[in-house]
Amino acid sequence: MPVNRKILTLDEFTLQQLRTIPNATGELSALLRDIGLASKRVNVEVNKAGLADLLGDADVVNIQGEDVKKLDVFANNQFMGVLKHGISCAGIASEEMDDIVIFDDEISNQSKYVVMFDPVDGSNNIDVNISIGTIFGVYRRISKQGMPCTKEDFLQPGIKQVAAGYIVYGSSTMLVYATRRGVNGFTLDPSIGEYCLSHPDMKCPETGKIYSVNHGNFFQYDEFVKKYITACQKKTKADGGPYSQRYFGSMVADLHRNLIKGGIFMYPTTADNRNGKLRLQYECNPFAFIVEVAGGRATNGKERILEIQPKELHQRTPIFIGSKKMIEELESFREE
Repeated sequence: MPVNRKILTLDEFTLQQLRTIPNATGELSALLRDIGLASKRVNVEVNKAGLADLLGDADVVNIQGEDVKKLDVFANNQFMGVLKHGISCAGIASEEMDDIVIFDDEISNQSKYVVMFDPVDGSNNIDVNISIGTIFGVYRRISKQGMPCTKEDFLQPGIKQVAAGYIVYGSSTMLVYATRRGVNGFTLDPSIGEYCLSHPDMKCPETGKIYSVNHGNFFQYDEFVKKYITACQKKTKADGGPYSQRYFGSMVADLHRNLIKGGIFMYPTTADNRNGKLRLQYECNPFAFIVEVAGGRATNGKERILEIQPKELHQRTPIFIGSKKMIEELESFREE
């Protein structure tokens, strides 16, 4: 079968982009390729998790007090190992680790970037074979190059990200990443082991008919959230409805769908979690960056997610993210 040269691989695409940026060093492109490599290794194990003894708990509790899955540990080690042995990352922070990891060697200390990631989002879905994913955000370090990175490099607001992305391990495996130039999606072609450009210049529709929320917590939500959910349920064809509720319990799966089809994802505060539950640095900031570059919006209900100044690595926040007009409608209920 002849090769379709109109379809670019991830490497070809990043190199093509590199040529259009004056004074670019290629370090970010190399970093994205490293992340792609680690995700391929994780994907292989995801596809045979039940055979490779990667299902179930690892009998470890992380800093958030959550049970760590075996696949969490495997994925965390893969991403950390690939980034450590590359030349484009000075250090990492992971949702599964208490503190940052500094790659204190001569090459890594010269690197411009640090990476924050959630190695496996939707861990509770692993055992039941529902889509899961990886989320990452890339920051330009503010510490001096040539020296080891510092914790301050990881406590920057999300607006400072230079790139962010996610990998969804589903019916097909996709890597989606955003820079300020746009959002592009790549599907893994298992026959050649390469990510190939399948969703160029992705845009989030201005509105949609899907709302994603854990309805089981309805009576714990703030009043404006309950009013908005009720309004979603009452939508008719005359006012843009009817709406459908779709909720996987995997942020990657829910937001990937809403990014393509339009919709709103909500993880509000509850009576039990007044500070929210999702992690600002590992989950909310990367997705807020991606969705905003694609034309959507992300807020914690009071302020823009990307403008929140983090005070700690594992800080939590409520989040409302998705199509621009649906976020605006939600905000109108809060203003009332």
